[in-house]
Amino acid sequence: MWKGRFQQETSGLVQRYGESISFDWRLYQYDIQGSMAQAEALARAKIITRAEMLLIHQGLKDIEAEIGSGKFEWQMALEDVHMNIEKALTAKIGAPGAKLHTGRSRNDQVALDLRMYCRAEGGAVVELIRGLQRALTEVAMRWQQVIMPGYTHLQRAQPVLFAHHLLAYVEMLERDAGRVQDAVKRLNVMPLGSGALAGSTIVLDREFIAEKLGFGGVTHNSMDAVADRDFAVELCAALALCGTHLSRLSEDVILWVSAEFGFVTLSDAHTTGSSLMPQKKNPDVAELTRGKTGRLYGNLMSLLTLLKGLPLTYNRDMQEDKEPLFDSFDTIKLALEVYAEMMRGLKVNEKAVAAAVADPFLLATDVADYLVLRGLPFREAHEVVGKLTAHSLTTGVAFPDIPLETYQELCPLFEKKVFKVLTLDHAMAARKATGAPSPANVARELAVWQSRLSPKRAAAKRAKAPPR
Repeated sequence: MWKGRFQQETSGLVQRYGESISFDWRLYQYDIQGSMAQAEALARAKIITRAEMLLIHQGLKDIEAEIGSGKFEWQMALEDVHMNIEKALTAKIGAPGAKLHTGRSRNDQVALDLRMYCRAEGGAVVELIRGLQRALTEVAMRWQQVIMPGYTHLQRAQPVLFAHHLLAYVEMLERDAGRVQDAVKRLNVMPLGSGALAGSTIVLDREFIAEKLGFGGVTHNSMDAVADRDFAVELCAALALCGTHLSRLSEDVILWVSAEFGFVTLSDAHTTGSSLMPQKKNPDVAELTRGKTGRLYGNLMSLLTLLKGLPLTYNRDMQEDKEPLFDSFDTIKLALEVYAEMMRGLKVNEKAVAAAVADPFLLATDVADYLVLRGLPFREAHEVVGKLTAHSLTTGVAFPDIPLETYQELCPLFEKKVFKVLTLDHAMAARKATGAPSPANVARELAVWQSRLSPKRAAAKRAKAPPR
């Protein structure tokens, strides 16, 4: 492609070192879509004839079919997806194929392809997030009445509904979906027409191309358009944070399935055994997800490090943007899909959870609240219940079995009604502030999420979205 300037063939080692076709081939659909729109714009500008445009369109469609069927032969010597397709097109239709690159550079071409790829993959990730949210909501519905210990510092703290615990992750995933959607909305501007860095003296209708490709507008600075990879960083950051949430859920699941907790059981289909110990049943999906989150972080750091020292505009370093970006999408998509499947097969061991939540110390704060509602300042109530806890630990007598007289020795505000506070039903019903885990609140939240995540509602929303 630059043979006019150079007198020697490119070294085979340099070709191997500089090729990107081994990974950027996956951009072929977007490259072809962009090239078809480019051909239409060239025809509108009378740079090519309508007949030439139709030849280009048919040639590109044929190449796309060849690639899809696995018959297309990628050539490393042509470096990348753009030149492979252009070379094949020219070989197929002759001179009109050589006219296609008029007014554009590989710099704005790859910027276009990457934005289209990210737009499509971002939408796919959001759909998979919705799938996991639906799975978590279904499991929460199935075990809606189960009360479990909530933890701080991995110490039993207060009782919560198991459904409330799962809905915490539904909330996290909702923020993840929002971040991806926000990034996709921001990247949806069309860079083609920016050329290598300074546009072209052959002026094409960029707004027409943008409309054909489903972009909301065009970029307004040609140098920024070809140098910008903020959108890739933003998406990798959003996917890394989604990985954080999956990793935290993984840690909960890993603890819950351990013999020490025994709160849940995963299906045989989503666990593995040991090559040595026949009794083992390992939560490999959760452990792999926890581990793969490190890859998502690494991909983000790779992109940030790649870009931090680059002057404007395009530099070949930027070829290294694709593999981290591709890997982040591949990793998070598979993790979301397998996690949804795994969670649907989860079963709660109600006896084990009931034994853990029977710990009377989980209601210590409820006893302090009881005193506050009778006029005692909270800090004093906290001290009283602390002494009550110390008494229980020293004597081995649980809160419900301590005589009322002992309660009243610690604080005269205690009455017989305190023993009603020491029941789980009362404790859960009392937690009725917005966002708290009372059964009524959780039931309402489950109904809200079921409605929001309804496949019919999602389909209707997609139908109203503008076409791309």
